[in-house]
Amino acid sequence: MARALAAALLLALLAPAGAIEAEPASDVQGAAAAPDDSASNGNGRSPGDPWEPFNRKIFAFNETVDHYALEPIATGWNTVVPDRVETCLANFFDNLQMPIHFANDLLQGKPWKAYETVWRVVVNTTVGLGGFFDPASAWQIYKSNEDFGQTLGVWGAPPGPYLVLPLLGPSSPRDATGMAVEAAATFPIGWYFIPTYVSVPARGVDIVNRRALALETIREERKAAFDWYAAVRSAFTQYRENQVRDRAEAPKEPLETQEEDLYGIDENE
Repeated sequence: MARALAAALLLALLAPAGAIEAEPASDVQGAAAAPDDSASNGNGRSPGDPWEPFNRKIFAFNETVDHYALEPIATGWNTVVPDRVETCLANFFDNLQMPIHFANDLLQGKPWKAYETVWRVVVNTTVGLGGFFDPASAWQIYKSNEDFGQTLGVWGAPPGPYLVLPLLGPSSPRDATGMAVEAAATFPIGWYFIPTYVSVPARGVDIVNRRALALETIREERKAAFDWYAAVRSAFTQYRENQVRDRAEAPKEPLETQEEDLYGIDENE
């Protein structure tokens, strides 16, 4: 019990990154600065956000924790850890999430994507040296980002009202249910096979590293947004809708402009 409590406390300290972590920085850049495109009702609330007064309080709490705890830690991390190492760490933790994506590919009736997800793990774990590098992307192997919240959406479950979770950030009843199901499914594996003194620090490193990678993007979007709460809400809801509908993301850099080296090593560095 003591180990579980310690793990929960550490995750509570570091988890405010979830306010932005749900969307890769490249996917929300620009969207967060745009005004909320949902119409307001007579009370000045968005129809999709009936819990707005409550949500704004939780959002303010999350922002406070981020401002005084997570952002300073991430800033220090960004100062001492080279950008390439940060990218390698993000690749490594992304690779560890592939079994969850594989399961949701199958649950959504996408066997070919499930096969490609397995192939991606094999390539990045072997050629990519344990997942620290991402040769699968250079080879244009499909990258799944499916989670159980999306699976519920694919099978017709509505997202429900916008919801801001303490320390976890933007969500919805559907996504919160998805997170709970995934946590319940993966907890026994982690508890019995991965010691807490390994899993908790690893999770902390992942959160801090991702927050460090998004430092400049979040700072710029905060400055550009007239209402940061509404901007995050709009970016999150649009991003999740696109994920559920499998809409194409923003065009990637042309393949011919990518670095030829699979490990992304710049000879000039």
